[in-house]
Amino acid sequence: MKKILLNCFTVLLLNCFLVQASSLYTRYSNLDAKYDFVVAQDGSGNFKTVQEALNAVPDFRKVTTTIFIKNGTYKEKLNLSASKQMVTLIGESIEKTILTYDDYSKKKNIFGEEKGTSGSSSFYVYGPQFTAENITFQNSAGPVGQAVALLVAGDKARFINCRMLGFQDTLYTWGYGSRQYYYKCYIEGTVDFIFGSSTAVFEECDIFGKSAGYYTAASTPDSTKYGYVFINSKIHGDAPEASFFLGRPWRPFAKTVFIGCDLGEQVKPEGWHNWNKPDAEKTTFYAEYKSKGVGANDKARVKWAHQLTEKEVKENYTLEKIFNGWKPN
Repeated sequence: MKKILLNCFTVLLLNCFLVQASSLYTRYSNLDAKYDFVVAQDGSGNFKTVQEALNAVPDFRKVTTTIFIKNGTYKEKLNLSASKQMVTLIGESIEKTILTYDDYSKKKNIFGEEKGTSGSSSFYVYGPQFTAENITFQNSAGPVGQAVALLVAGDKARFINCRMLGFQDTLYTWGYGSRQYYYKCYIEGTVDFIFGSSTAVFEECDIFGKSAGYYTAASTPDSTKYGYVFINSKIHGDAPEASFFLGRPWRPFAKTVFIGCDLGEQVKPEGWHNWNKPDAEKTTFYAEYKSKGVGANDKARVKWAHQLTEKEVKENYTLEKIFNGWKPN
């Protein structure tokens, strides 16, 4: 009798184990089939933090590592190193998958030194062929000077349906020679909130100016043909009328072009600022093509800016031409 009861108890335990295993498999099988790692703050994924997932990516892996991030506000100072290549982050939703931190340039580090602009970033992307979808990148420090939400240095970076939130210096396109593509993204800020030396295309993006300032501050190297190119994007905000310049040159050879963009009332009639560097007027390349909206005013633009022809746009401003052969989409 004892033996029969023992056997029954063993079978019951085994059945319970199999049911639990089946439940876990059902819970994760769909995710596992599509993603390499899952990040969830409630412990339902492989990792609870985004940095743990980034660290787990094998160095110099030759295939894409896809990481799914469940909804949540992840307050982490993140770093994707150069050895972590071909990493894709996919958020559960753009509004509720938020990667944020609150450093700013004048904030002190452990040695009592100011962090500086580069040191203020919430997320550093050094790994090449990085992709992000449906994610909000934020610097929550507020209007306290330079406070970067996202610093992108890796080549062939793509951001699809993402948000970059901040005030001054929100998005830092940091890498010399880095090619970056932003599609249907929302980027907000005040002063120079899209800045840096990379070649970057912003297609069908929403560029939102808060307070007053400058939408861009490119530092394009003199050896690079393309800096920032905005295509069919909306350039607007809740700042007062005529309170924003389209751009100013952080470095003398800054290049910024707006093609088919809808310009709001926030855009100043003169369009561009020389950053009090008259010589930069001879070396920068600032241009528009078929701008529309209240802020479109080609006749009032500074004399050293350009209006492109249809032929120039067709011949020189395809994605393949801008990115020197790379096709991001």
